[in-house]
Amino acid sequence: MTQATQAPPQQPLASSPLIITVAPNGAYKRASDHAAVPLTAAALAADAKACLDAGAAMMHMHVRDAQGRHSLDAQTYREALATVRQAVGDALLVQVTSEAAGVYQAAQQMAMVRELRPEAVSVGLREIAVPDVSEAELADFLGWLARERIMTQVILYDAADVQRWQAMRERGMVPPGAWSVLYVLGRYSAGQVSSPRDLLPFLQVADGTLPWSICAFGREENACVTAAAAFGGHVRVGFENNLYLRDGSLAAGNAALVAQAAQGGLTLGRPLATAADARRIYGEVR
Repeated sequence: MTQATQAPPQQPLASSPLIITVAPNGAYKRASDHAAVPLTAAALAADAKACLDAGAAMMHMHVRDAQGRHSLDAQTYREALATVRQAVGDALLVQVTSEAAGVYQAAQQMAMVRELRPEAVSVGLREIAVPDVSEAELADFLGWLARERIMTQVILYDAADVQRWQAMRERGMVPPGAWSVLYVLGRYSAGQVSSPRDLLPFLQVADGTLPWSICAFGREENACVTAAAAFGGHVRVGFENNLYLRDGSLAAGNAALVAQAAQGGLTLGRPLATAADARRIYGEVR
């Protein structure tokens, strides 16, 4: 490991604010899944306020078209972002998704991000590092994200993804920027049910140089995020991946899942991050 990529010393949990991100809807959830899934800008704004009050510092935003389908339309994003800002101001960091969801190709995903120039975005490594995108094109996009200081969370699905991303950084394809990573636990397990044990392969290969977070599927979501918090990571919860509380009952709304995560973090002695903390942690150039 080069000096430039050496992992920073691990902070005591008590001095490491826990960033709780809410993912309130995802690309696929509908009102038929849960009546409280927010599908409009106004509903996202109301959920943002409730989740902020419950302990969230950040929202992972998906928007829908007029038919309720997943959309990467930049103007739709602008309208939703403005509506959420009216409700919570700068008190919640909003990260937009560039997820393909079987609808968009890598070129369209990257074009949306360039047009929107969001404060924060998530990108799936498997969705943009594809044969249809040349290495030069990908390097240009990653360089643009770094120059624009866009807080970019790279989504990784397994240990091989982690190693691939780290190799890209090591060989200079990824310039220093406001990078972080999201580990998706159990994405390809039966029934998309996650376990805290799913975190271990990621931690075994990660070089520890970037802030990291996890998301998880199913009723052990809370156990997964509490485990990640215990290891110094950050967490993402919400209806995108899970509708249930830790006792197996249906959550009344996203704020209830945020409150559970907050309780777990506080039990571990971690203070809850504010949006200002999230901007400091995720916005640092590495």
